[in-house]
Amino acid sequence: MTTKTESLPQAGLLRRRTAERRQNFGEEGRVLNVFSHGILALWAFMIIFPLLWVVLGSFKTNAEIGSSAWAWPMQWSFDAFGRAWSKGIGGYFANTLVVLAMSVTGTMLLGAMAAYVLARYEFRGNRVVYYCFVAGAMFPVYLALVPLFFQVNKLHMLNSYTGLALVYIAFSLPFTVFFLHAFFRTLPSAVHEAAFVDGCSHTRAFFQIMMPMAKPGLISVGIFNILGQWNQYLLPVVLMQRQRGDSAAHQMLTQGLVNLLAEQGAAGDSPALFAGMTIAMLPVLAVYLSFQRQVQTGLTSGTLK
Repeated sequence: MTTKTESLPQAGLLRRRTAERRQNFGEEGRVLNVFSHGILALWAFMIIFPLLWVVLGSFKTNAEIGSSAWAWPMQWSFDAFGRAWSKGIGGYFANTLVVLAMSVTGTMLLGAMAAYVLARYEFRGNRVVYYCFVAGAMFPVYLALVPLFFQVNKLHMLNSYTGLALVYIAFSLPFTVFFLHAFFRTLPSAVHEAAFVDGCSHTRAFFQIMMPMAKPGLISVGIFNILGQWNQYLLPVVLMQRQRGDSAAHQMLTQGLVNLLAEQGAAGDSPALFAGMTIAMLPVLAVYLSFQRQVQTGLTSGTLK
């Protein structure tokens, strides 16, 4: 009886301490939650407001932009978009779409094939090839501009869509292989082995079995490649020289925005410049919003398996 009566106060003290610890932990969690949400809200504010400022500016007049940068337009008009399109943004937009159609397709195909082989097959030099790709991701593009220009010039690919697309592929492959290599290693080996038991060739197993299973990872790295190549400015400036008499020939959208800024600086047509920037933002924003869930799934699936 003495032992039981002495253990009751100790048990009550233990329960009180446990409750106090849970209460303290809950308070700390709430404080941390408020702090993290505050940081995210501030980050969202810093991103959304400049975009909103650009979009609103494309519907204003020069007088409205000069009087108040954040005021709503007095009259919503799409005239600035028409002026920006007629001043060459349409040609720059089309050039960028053509180059990205070639470069993103080539990057994803070659990157997925290389990552699949390096992740699923053991052969002599496997690690050497993989680490060469990883080292390529750490190589700054600025160091290669001069030799890259002369090399592309020797291949007679300056001012050509094919030459720029090949350079995009070369600089995008290291990250693509690095990302997909880790993703292919997480895929179940049983399905891969069962495909060979059923008589699949290596090519058929890759395109019909492994590629569909790696769809979340492919979409994620594909979005990153689209964003990076769409916003690329330095490589087009070096490899896509401006031609006389045709301002839109062989130039990308980022170059077109700079040209539009230089041309509209003297004319004072700021709404046309803002409209051009809005046109440049809308495609990548639409692509990301359309595949947002797939991107999140692809980034987390490798850690969850």
